[in-house]
Amino acid sequence: MMEEANRLNSRGALGKDIERVLIDEKTLSRRLAEMGAAIADAYAGKDLLLIAVLKGSVLFLADLMRHIPIPHEIDFMATSSYGADVQSSGVVRILKDLNKSIEGRHVLLVEDIVDSGNTLAYLTGLLAARRPASLEIITLLDKPDRREVDIAVAWTGFSIPNEFVVGYGLDYDERYRNLPYIGILKPSVYADTNTENSME
Repeated sequence: MMEEANRLNSRGALGKDIERVLIDEKTLSRRLAEMGAAIADAYAGKDLLLIAVLKGSVLFLADLMRHIPIPHEIDFMATSSYGADVQSSGVVRILKDLNKSIEGRHVLLVEDIVDSGNTLAYLTGLLAARRPASLEIITLLDKPDRREVDIAVAWTGFSIPNEFVVGYGLDYDERYRNLPYIGILKPSVYADTNTENSME
Protein backbone atom coordinates (compact mmCIF):
# COMPACT_ATOMS: atom_id res chain seq x y z
CA MET A 1 0.00 0.00 0.00
CA MET A 2 2.83 2.40 0.78
CA GLU A 3 4.43 1.70 -2.61
CA GLU A 4 1.13 2.38 -4.36
CA ALA A 5 0.60 5.62 -2.42
CA ASN A 6 4.07 6.81 -3.33
CA ARG A 7 3.46 6.08 -7.01
CA LEU A 8 0.19 7.99 -6.96
CA ASN A 9 1.78 10.94 -5.18
CA SER A 10 4.49 11.03 -7.84
CA ARG A 11 1.77 11.83 -10.39
CA GLY A 12 1.07 15.13 -8.68
CA ALA A 13 -2.32 16.76 -9.19
CA LEU A 14 -3.68 13.82 -11.16
CA GLY A 15 -2.63 11.14 -8.71
CA LYS A 16 -4.32 12.78 -5.74
CA ASP A 17 -7.70 12.27 -7.42
CA ILE A 18 -7.24 8.50 -7.69
CA GLU A 19 -8.84 6.38 -4.99
CA ARG A 20 -6.79 3.29 -5.86
CA VAL A 21 -4.98 1.59 -8.72
CA LEU A 22 -7.14 -1.10 -10.30
CA ILE A 23 -4.70 -2.37 -12.96
CA ASP A 24 -1.03 -1.46 -12.73
CA GLU A 25 1.45 -0.85 -15.55
CA LYS A 26 3.11 -4.27 -15.44
CA THR A 27 -0.21 -6.09 -15.52
CA LEU A 28 -1.35 -4.00 -18.49
CA SER A 29 1.86 -4.72 -20.37
CA ARG A 30 1.65 -8.48 -19.81
CA ARG A 31 -1.96 -8.67 -20.93
CA LEU A 32 -1.37 -6.62 -24.09
CA ALA A 33 1.45 -8.95 -25.10
CA GLU A 34 -0.92 -11.92 -24.73
CA MET A 35 -3.65 -10.21 -26.74
CA GLY A 36 -1.26 -9.18 -29.49
CA ALA A 37 -0.03 -12.75 -29.89
CA ALA A 38 -3.60 -14.05 -30.07
CA ILE A 39 -4.51 -11.51 -32.75
CA ALA A 40 -1.42 -12.38 -34.78
CA ASP A 41 -2.46 -16.05 -34.75
CA ALA A 42 -6.07 -15.27 -35.65
CA TYR A 43 -5.27 -12.93 -38.56
CA ALA A 44 -2.14 -14.51 -40.04
CA GLY A 45 -2.23 -14.12 -43.82
CA LYS A 46 -5.28 -11.81 -43.72
CA ASP A 47 -5.72 -8.15 -44.65
CA LEU A 48 -6.04 -6.77 -41.12
CA LEU A 49 -7.24 -3.26 -40.36
CA LEU A 50 -7.32 -1.98 -36.77
CA ILE A 51 -9.88 0.77 -36.20
CA ALA A 52 -9.42 2.71 -32.98
CA VAL A 53 -12.32 4.59 -31.45
CA LEU A 54 -10.99 7.97 -30.35
CA LYS A 55 -9.93 9.23 -27.97
CA GLY A 56 -9.85 6.69 -25.20
CA SER A 57 -8.34 3.80 -27.14
CA VAL A 58 -5.26 5.66 -28.42
CA LEU A 59 -2.81 4.35 -25.82
CA PHE A 60 -4.30 0.86 -26.02
CA LEU A 61 -3.93 0.84 -29.80
CA ALA A 62 -0.37 2.19 -29.75
CA ASP A 63 0.84 -0.46 -27.32
CA LEU A 64 -1.27 -3.30 -28.74
CA MET A 65 -0.07 -2.89 -32.33
CA ARG A 66 3.55 -3.20 -31.21
CA HIS A 67 2.65 -6.70 -30.00
CA ILE A 68 1.09 -7.74 -33.34
CA PRO A 69 3.98 -9.01 -35.49
CA ILE A 70 2.01 -9.36 -38.72
CA PRO A 71 1.27 -6.71 -41.38
CA HIS A 72 -1.69 -4.51 -40.56
CA GLU A 73 -3.00 -0.99 -41.05
CA ILE A 74 -4.78 1.41 -38.71
CA ASP A 75 -7.55 3.94 -39.03
CA PHE A 76 -9.61 6.02 -36.62
CA MET A 77 -13.18 6.94 -35.80
CA ALA A 78 -14.41 9.43 -33.24
CA THR A 79 -17.81 9.42 -31.56
CA SER A 80 -19.49 11.42 -28.86
CA SER A 81 -22.26 10.47 -26.47
CA TYR A 82 -21.05 11.93 -23.15
CA GLY A 83 -19.36 15.30 -23.41
CA ALA A 84 -18.25 16.34 -19.91
CA ASP A 85 -20.98 14.28 -18.24
CA VAL A 86 -20.55 10.91 -16.59
CA GLN A 87 -23.62 9.32 -18.13
CA SER A 88 -24.32 8.76 -21.82
CA SER A 89 -26.91 10.99 -23.46
CA GLY A 90 -27.99 7.96 -25.50
CA VAL A 91 -27.35 9.82 -28.75
CA VAL A 92 -24.23 8.74 -30.67
CA ARG A 93 -22.64 11.25 -33.01
CA ILE A 94 -19.87 10.46 -35.50
CA LEU A 95 -17.28 13.19 -35.14
CA LYS A 96 -14.69 11.58 -37.43
CA ASP A 97 -15.29 8.85 -39.99
CA LEU A 98 -12.77 6.46 -41.54
CA ASN A 99 -10.23 7.52 -44.15
CA LYS A 100 -10.15 4.07 -45.77
CA SER A 101 -12.69 1.72 -47.30
CA ILE A 102 -13.18 -1.45 -45.26
CA GLU A 103 -14.94 -3.47 -47.95
CA GLY A 104 -13.45 -6.96 -48.12
CA ARG A 105 -11.05 -6.32 -45.26
CA HIS A 106 -10.73 -8.01 -41.88
CA VAL A 107 -11.62 -5.28 -39.40
CA LEU A 108 -10.78 -5.29 -35.71
CA LEU A 109 -12.52 -2.51 -33.79
CA VAL A 110 -10.30 -1.36 -30.91
CA GLU A 111 -12.16 0.00 -27.88
CA ASP A 112 -11.00 1.22 -24.49
CA ILE A 113 -14.03 0.03 -22.55
CA VAL A 114 -17.35 -1.71 -23.17
CA ASP A 115 -19.97 -0.38 -20.79
CA SER A 116 -23.64 -0.13 -21.82
CA GLY A 117 -22.78 -1.37 -25.32
CA ASN A 118 -24.94 1.25 -27.03
CA THR A 119 -22.14 3.06 -28.84
CA LEU A 120 -20.55 -0.19 -30.00
CA ALA A 121 -23.88 -1.53 -31.22
CA TYR A 122 -24.29 1.58 -33.33
CA LEU A 123 -20.72 1.44 -34.66
CA THR A 124 -20.76 -2.25 -35.52
CA GLY A 125 -24.03 -1.80 -37.39
CA LEU A 126 -22.57 1.11 -39.32
CA LEU A 127 -19.37 -0.76 -40.19
CA ALA A 128 -21.07 -4.05 -41.06
CA ALA A 129 -23.08 -2.21 -43.72
CA ARG A 130 -19.78 -1.37 -45.44
CA ARG A 131 -19.20 -5.07 -46.19
CA PRO A 132 -15.95 -5.99 -44.44
CA ALA A 133 -14.74 -9.58 -44.78
CA SER A 134 -15.04 -9.85 -41.00
CA LEU A 135 -15.72 -7.50 -38.11
CA GLU A 136 -14.60 -8.23 -34.56
CA ILE A 137 -14.16 -6.21 -31.37
CA ILE A 138 -11.24 -6.05 -28.98
CA THR A 139 -11.58 -4.08 -25.77
CA LEU A 140 -9.14 -3.30 -23.02
CA LEU A 141 -11.84 -3.20 -20.34
CA ASP A 142 -15.29 -4.73 -20.01
CA LYS A 143 -17.86 -3.71 -17.45
CA PRO A 144 -20.52 -6.46 -17.74
CA ASP A 145 -22.66 -5.13 -14.87
CA ARG A 146 -23.49 -2.06 -16.96
CA ARG A 147 -24.49 -3.85 -20.17
CA GLU A 148 -27.72 -2.74 -21.84
CA VAL A 149 -27.10 -4.23 -25.30
CA ASP A 150 -25.63 -7.64 -26.13
CA ILE A 151 -22.22 -7.14 -27.77
CA ALA A 152 -19.99 -9.96 -28.98
CA VAL A 153 -16.42 -9.15 -27.97
CA ALA A 154 -13.69 -11.34 -29.43
CA TRP A 155 -10.92 -10.29 -27.02
CA THR A 156 -11.19 -8.67 -23.60
CA GLY A 157 -8.24 -7.43 -21.62
CA PHE A 158 -9.86 -7.19 -18.20
CA SER A 159 -13.36 -7.52 -16.79
CA ILE A 160 -13.83 -4.83 -14.14
CA PRO A 161 -16.44 -3.88 -11.53
CA ASN A 162 -18.85 -0.99 -11.95
CA GLU A 163 -16.41 1.71 -10.84
CA PHE A 164 -15.54 5.00 -12.50
CA VAL A 165 -12.13 4.33 -14.03
CA VAL A 166 -9.60 6.63 -15.66
CA GLY A 167 -6.04 6.44 -16.91
CA TYR A 168 -4.27 4.74 -19.81
CA GLY A 169 -6.34 6.74 -22.28
CA LEU A 170 -9.58 6.87 -20.31
CA ASP A 171 -10.67 10.26 -19.09
CA TYR A 172 -13.05 12.27 -17.01
CA ASP A 173 -13.73 15.66 -18.64
CA GLU A 174 -10.58 15.16 -20.82
CA ARG A 175 -8.26 14.68 -17.84
CA TYR A 176 -6.33 11.67 -16.49
CA ARG A 177 -5.72 10.04 -19.91
CA ASN A 178 -1.94 10.23 -19.38
CA LEU A 179 -1.86 8.14 -16.20
CA PRO A 180 0.03 4.92 -17.05
CA TYR A 181 -2.33 2.68 -15.07
CA ILE A 182 -6.08 2.15 -14.73
CA GLY A 183 -7.29 3.82 -11.55
CA ILE A 184 -10.59 4.35 -9.78
CA LEU A 185 -11.49 8.02 -9.63
CA LYS A 186 -12.52 9.42 -6.25
CA PRO A 187 -16.30 10.05 -6.22
CA SER A 188 -15.70 13.54 -4.86
CA VAL A 189 -14.20 14.52 -8.23
CA TYR A 190 -17.41 13.92 -10.17
CA ALA A 191 -20.03 14.12 -7.41
CA ASP A 192 -21.45 17.35 -8.77
CA THR A 193 -22.37 15.79 -12.12
CA ASN A 194 -23.58 12.20 -11.71
CA THR A 195 -22.67 8.91 -10.11
CA GLU A 196 -22.74 6.80 -13.27
CA ASN A 197 -19.61 5.91 -15.21
CA SER A 198 -18.93 7.81 -18.42
CA MET A 199 -17.82 4.92 -20.63
CA GLU A 200 -19.16 3.01 -23.61
